[in-house]
Amino acid sequence: MVKPDIEGRAIFVDRDGVLVVPEFRDGRSFAPRTLDTFQLYAGVADSARRLKEAGYKLVVVTNQPDVGNGLVDQKIVEEMHERLSDAVSVDAIEVCYHKNSDACDCRKPKPGMLLRAAERMGLDCRRSVMVGDRWSDVEAGRAVGCTTVFIDLNYSDDRSGNPDFVASSFNQAADIILSMPDQLQTRRELMSKLKIKIFADGADFDQIVQLAKNPQVTGFTTNPTLMRKAGISDYAGFARKVLAAIPDRPISFEVFADDLPTMIVQGREIASWGRNANVKIPVTNTESAFCGPVIKEFADAGIIVNVTAIMTPDQVKKVSACLNPKVPAIVSVFAGRIADTGRDPIPLMKECLDHLRHLPKAELLWASPRELLNVFQADEMGCHIITVTNDVLSKLSLVGKDLNEYSLDTVKMFRKDAVAAGYSIAAKHAAA
Repeated sequence: MVKPDIEGRAIFVDRDGVLVVPEFRDGRSFAPRTLDTFQLYAGVADSARRLKEAGYKLVVVTNQPDVGNGLVDQKIVEEMHERLSDAVSVDAIEVCYHKNSDACDCRKPKPGMLLRAAERMGLDCRRSVMVGDRWSDVEAGRAVGCTTVFIDLNYSDDRSGNPDFVASSFNQAADIILSMPDQLQTRRELMSKLKIKIFADGADFDQIVQLAKNPQVTGFTTNPTLMRKAGISDYAGFARKVLAAIPDRPISFEVFADDLPTMIVQGREIASWGRNANVKIPVTNTESAFCGPVIKEFADAGIIVNVTAIMTPDQVKKVSACLNPKVPAIVSVFAGRIADTGRDPIPLMKECLDHLRHLPKAELLWASPRELLNVFQADEMGCHIITVTNDVLSKLSLVGKDLNEYSLDTVKMFRKDAVAAGYSIAAKHAAA
């Protein structure tokens, strides 16, 4: 990879609806298909200049499926981009011509275009910004750790979620970006203080591969329930595929036998699938029989176990007696489910941590978090790992967000949805 320059910052920017005036039909926007209809918004060249003077590279990342669908000749699009480059001082233009995301890793919301530009130009995505007018732009930026600015053009099909900032145009987005360093610094400082490891929890292969590109994700977990919901029928085949795609980080796969001897057979098979395969063992079977003998056999054999479905400090104490101090192990306590019962999980988690202090290679994992705050709670109390689902992980971009701005974003969301739904309130009483 090219070594990042001193700044290493970029503005990744969508084309149509941000720099280029789109065609609108039935509340939706479409890319212009002819050179005659290709027109830049007023002021974008000046806004781009200001951003570049502030030290940002400007990289256009655009989906152009009309080429893949045969609606526009690729040469026309290339001519459009020559005109764009002449008018706006862009450093690079990345284009996805594919019809749909099944054919590539670059069509947004996949982050392939951003990653390729970062690789080639030595950019740090975590110090960069993604500007777009679609939910897919926001998700592509989030996937690589960018700050996100959403251009709200009131599309009927918008699913933008929670961008960091909202603007009405690229020109306003530039103003926001140039004034955001203090907020971004706050976010970076908060994130840099986190010592806890973040493991992604899920069973969608494409999503797992994309999350593996996020430097904040240092491991993965899954379970039969998640895999069944994802429609996976070949357990071993899926596991081997994931392990092959991500050979450099721990990935936990669970046994599902209910008798202890078969658990041992399944666990040894899982361990053989890859050096980074961790074996998940439930703390008990369905008859409440403690799985200590299985845990001890694997620990003594040097196999890394992830003991799961734990709810009490007493269970952790029993598990700790089966572990080998010389062999790494993960002890997963379902703090989120404990909280679901109305109990504060933090005192219990601290007690669990105390039971593991004599095991230097054992790590306590906060499982089933319910909100982003749990990441900071787990970190503060000394947890080693937390599993995070994609919906919680996506909220990391909100860390340090100005609350007054968040309040205004919420008001705008309520107003926009009410208008879009066509709601009305019939006035029966005159205003006083």
